[in-house]
Amino acid sequence: MIASMTGFARRETSGAWGTLICELRSVNHRFLETGFRLPDELRSLEHEFRQRFIHDLKRGKVDCTLTLRAAAGAERALELDAAALDRLLERLRELSARIPQGASTVSLIDLLRWPGILRDADTGNEELLRAARELVTATVKELAATRAREGMRLRDLIEQRCAALAQLVSQVQGRLPEVHSRVRARLDERLAELQANVDRERLEQELALLLQRLDVDEELDRLLAHIEEIRRVIAGNEPAGRRLDFLMQELNREANTLSSKSQDLETTRAGVDMKVLIEQMREQVQNVE
Repeated sequence: MIASMTGFARRETSGAWGTLICELRSVNHRFLETGFRLPDELRSLEHEFRQRFIHDLKRGKVDCTLTLRAAAGAERALELDAAALDRLLERLRELSARIPQGASTVSLIDLLRWPGILRDADTGNEELLRAARELVTATVKELAATRAREGMRLRDLIEQRCAALAQLVSQVQGRLPEVHSRVRARLDERLAELQANVDRERLEQELALLLQRLDVDEELDRLLAHIEEIRRVIAGNEPAGRRLDFLMQELNREANTLSSKSQDLETTRAGVDMKVLIEQMREQVQNVE
């Protein structure tokens, strides 16, 4: 069953550490591209989250936003990283020895603001990490289900246009004997107007060559074959976006050739209608995973 590359999913969970909200937005893309906005407490899980996306999704640009809201009234315990502070002070002493006396001063607030010096105590961090893993996993599955439902709607739209395209092919096939008869009649009328004496055998040879140049049986057969392949692909379980995109190109090529060979107004109109249907399908296929 084909899936769409567009979708949205949102879930949240709560604990002693507060409320964690996960939002996923997905749009079409040539490959799978993931972007993350994570709170500092969950930065270490980014690679793990990325692997989760690769497992469940094949294509699309997916933006993941995790928001952590601290519990009301919760006190944040702060820890001082003594080792990091010692390294920073050592660098400051080196700088003080190389610059003029009093040229620069550093306050205690400046030291505390330095990244890594002051941090939240690691109380309940394991519970938060576990909850984040479960939340992201559930949200990704919800996004995949949303994309699958959208894929079902895309499949129905593509099938409707395949049926309309097959009907146009059938109409053109039904007109071919009449088109050939008209070509022969026009040639006979032209010869009668010219009152020319011609070799009937040579005339039949020239007529056969003309009809061969105008013959569209091969294009119609290929159109039907491509339609059948599209139906097979959208009924399968594998990602089909790239294959469907290729089939749209092939359909358009055959429809163009049919129109260029046409010597009949109704066949030309059918060719135009075919290209409209193919373009509509191509637009839908751009969203297929």
